[in-house]
Amino acid sequence: MPTDASGASPSASFNELTRRAFLSATAAAVVTGAVENSPAIERLPGVSHRDTDSGQSGDNASAPQVRSGDTELRADKAFTVRAKAAQNQRDRPLPVHLSNGDEALYPNRIGSYTKGLPHNVRGEVNPAAYNLFLHALTTGNPADFEVIPLGCSTPSFRRRLVNPQAGLAFDLEGADAQHLTQTPAPAFASAEQAAEIVENYWMALCRDVPFHTYETNPLTQQACAELSGLSDFRGPKIGGQVTPQVLFRGLTPGDHTGPYISQFLYLPCPFGAAYIEQRMRTHVAGHNYMTHYAQWLNVQNGCVPSQPELFDPVRRFIFNGRDLGQWVHIDVLFQAYFHACQILGTPVGTGVDPLSSGIGAPVNPGNPYFVSQTQEGFGTFGPPYIKTIVCEVATRALKTVWYQKWFVHRKLRPEEFAGRIHNHLIGLASYPIHSEALNAQAVHQVFSQYGSYLLPMEFPEGSPMHPAYGAGHATVAGACVTILKAMFDESFVIPNPVMPNPSDPTQLIPYVGPPLTVGGELNKLASNVAMGRNIAGVHWRSDATESLKLGEMVAIRLLEDQRGCYNEPFEGFTFTRFDGTSITV
Repeated sequence: MPTDASGASPSASFNELTRRAFLSATAAAVVTGAVENSPAIERLPGVSHRDTDSGQSGDNASAPQVRSGDTELRADKAFTVRAKAAQNQRDRPLPVHLSNGDEALYPNRIGSYTKGLPHNVRGEVNPAAYNLFLHALTTGNPADFEVIPLGCSTPSFRRRLVNPQAGLAFDLEGADAQHLTQTPAPAFASAEQAAEIVENYWMALCRDVPFHTYETNPLTQQACAELSGLSDFRGPKIGGQVTPQVLFRGLTPGDHTGPYISQFLYLPCPFGAAYIEQRMRTHVAGHNYMTHYAQWLNVQNGCVPSQPELFDPVRRFIFNGRDLGQWVHIDVLFQAYFHACQILGTPVGTGVDPLSSGIGAPVNPGNPYFVSQTQEGFGTFGPPYIKTIVCEVATRALKTVWYQKWFVHRKLRPEEFAGRIHNHLIGLASYPIHSEALNAQAVHQVFSQYGSYLLPMEFPEGSPMHPAYGAGHATVAGACVTILKAMFDESFVIPNPVMPNPSDPTQLIPYVGPPLTVGGELNKLASNVAMGRNIAGVHWRSDATESLKLGEMVAIRLLEDQRGCYNEPFEGFTFTRFDGTSITV
């Protein structure tokens, strides 16, 4: 567990002293009091204890009165439902939040996230500034965050740290943000970290390669060969080798079937009376950022970049890594999954013509209205419920992963690690970087092209102003996609699948190949978003794969809480997790 200069653990001190003490003292009392102190047993149906002293006069005196005995019964029951859900969450085993130990191992903080703080010429953080940063995270005091020194001296050009206090927020539904955890991120000097940065370099070099040409393009073939030879690369393989079929793809069921991009990023999206065609505005080919050291150091100090973004004037469907990177650059965080929900359509079993919008995918067979002959779902188990819960889970996912980012891992971004590689290879510094990263063909190919060993970034500003691990996009993706798999029939085969026209990506053509299911394409959608952030240069592979799992647990725990709130007979939703196992919630 990382510690600050005084030896205190931020996650331990704030989490244990504040959260556990408060919840331990109150949770059991809340549930007991809700049951033992309920006055409902004493009351007769229809008899109000307030009828004799209603305070009403005139015309209102003869108006029908609310049966307050019943409303108080309802209030008591609502309180009990909430309390029991809270107690259930409280009784789960408390996790141990473990980091990879880099922060304590390297006093100069070379393995930690420092972007936005002041740095020296080597890109190493000012120690006093980092200690003030740690102090704020240790105390959780809002005033302490306001005195963290930032690296950019001009306020109007200064980028600010993004929302560290979100990791301290509580929630009223699902697991507490600090009650879920992630495995430690790969360590700075490890072979796994080396493999991940080598993949990042290859992703940058291959940004403009169309996905459909991965089988034949020399760059992607070189990428496959080098990644296959690394000692601890944990991406997908076929027969022990990275092949073009799985290059830069995720690990979930469905990721490797069909086109690289999910159908939910291609199919037209009904949006009420409007219709969204998913052609996008993308960046011009071949233009990357932060390959000059002065630009890189300026961005590490948290200054707004001076270089403008350059855009292609023609909108098109997602065709290559650069397109996908820009899609996940400016998306609304739950956008892809709300669109997917709209595309899936008004489900069969809700009483509305399934062909009136979307593809008419059936609801999950566990939906109680799937077999009802007299009712259809609406506020529960129907279209408004499904569409709102997909978005509802997103902020809970963000609070959970923001605790991991700021209070546990503080993992440096790929662009920061690439700066360490650059300074090591030019002799400005000496760092314990694994030889597979220092000797990688991709790293030296970048130097041949740009004159530096820095990671070519798709965005002028590089990564966001918060640590790498876990990934916000990937955690939200895991949460929202899990909700959709719980709501819809995963096995439904998507009718009339499409892909961009290889000779004209402004148009779609039919996809011909193995069937594409709702479950597989939802998994692929989550991986597309998570891996798209990696292709842009702002995240690591482990950020993507581990954060999908974290988001999945956020959604499961939310669904567990909601299960106790329904009046309908409900046996639970059964769906497939990202690891391929089945769960019923």
